[in-house]
Amino acid sequence: MNDVQKAKKNIEVSVGESVRILRELQALSQNQLAEMSGIPQSTLSAIENNRVKLGVERAKVLARALNCHPAVLVFPGWELGQESSA
Repeated sequence: MNDVQKAKKNIEVSVGESVRILRELQALSQNQLAEMSGIPQSTLSAIENNRVKLGVERAKVLARALNCHPAVLVFPGWELGQESSA
């Protein structure tokens, strides 16, 4: 029984889902986040639904509005020690 490993408690989260999760955890509507960030609500919807790429500049703006580091939005599934495929 020593070769048994505990299961990881991870789920795959897209960039859009990470934006939505952080927005909802802060009890913000898309309209409220749009006002805080200056990004149109329609663009936020498209980002959250993975129809539009977030991009570095939008990530910086949203990170400021959501009080988080941009990497939290851009790399939602990143783990320390993860190897680069480049």
